[in-house]
Amino acid sequence: MLTTEQLAGFRLQLLKEKEEIEERLEQNDHYGLERGHFHESMGELSSYDNHPADEGSELYEREKDIALNEHTDLQLRNINKALEAMENGSYGKCEVCGNEISYERLEALPNTTYCKEHSPDQVVSHDRPIEEGVLMPPFGKFDMDSKDENVAFDAEDSWQIVEQWGTSDTPSDLAFPQEHYNDVGSEPDENEGYVEDYENFVGNDMYGNNITVYPNPQHERYEQSLDEEGIMTSFGDLPAYEHDPYVDDEK
Repeated sequence: MLTTEQLAGFRLQLLKEKEEIEERLEQNDHYGLERGHFHESMGELSSYDNHPADEGSELYEREKDIALNEHTDLQLRNINKALEAMENGSYGKCEVCGNEISYERLEALPNTTYCKEHSPDQVVSHDRPIEEGVLMPPFGKFDMDSKDENVAFDAEDSWQIVEQWGTSDTPSDLAFPQEHYNDVGSEPDENEGYVEDYENFVGNDMYGNNITVYPNPQHERYEQSLDEEGIMTSFGDLPAYEHDPYVDDEK
C-alpha cells in the first residue's frame, strides 16, 4: 500500500513529465505531422525532380516521425490514465488482476497501471514489414537458381526484362562506370536464349550428329576472343591427339 508521501511524489513526477511531453509536441508540431506535406519537414516543395533515393530517404524519415509520435502519444495516454487512477483511488493496483503493483515497478514506471505479469508490453510482435514479402531470394518468391543450376525463367530474368525499360541508375552509379546506358543493367552481357556463346552458331540434327558451324557475327567475335586469349575453346585447349581423352575416365 502506497503512503500519502509516496503517492504525492508519483503525482508530481507524472505532472512534470506530462508538461514536458505536451510542450515538446507543441514545439515540433507533433514531429512535423501537422504540416501540409512531409516535404515541408525536409525543406522541399514537391517530389517533381527528386531522385527515387531521395524520395526513399524522405519516406523513411516520415515513417520514423509517425512512430515517434505514436510512442509519445502512448506515453501521454498512460500518464493521464495513471493520474485518473490517482483521483479514483485505484492507483498502485493492477487493473487486470487487482493485485498491488510493487513499489519498485512504480518507481521505474510511474505511469503504469498493470503489474508485471499482466503488462501489455510483454507481447512480442512477430509481424514483419509487408515489403519483405517480395524480397525473398533471388529477387522474389522464387528459389530456382539455388537448386541444381536450374536455367528456367525465374525472378531474376523477370527483373532483367523490366529493367530494360529503364531505371534511375546511371553509369556513374556503378563501382565500375560503363560507357553506355545499355551496359548499366544486371548482367547486360548475359546471353539470351542460350547459355554458351557457341550455341548461337553451332547446330546439329535431331540425333545430335552432323555438327555444323553457321558463320555469323557472333561466330567471328567468338573466334577473335579465342585468338586474343591464345586458347582453342572457351573451356581450355583440346588434347594434343584425338585418341587422348579430354578428361580422365572414371574408375
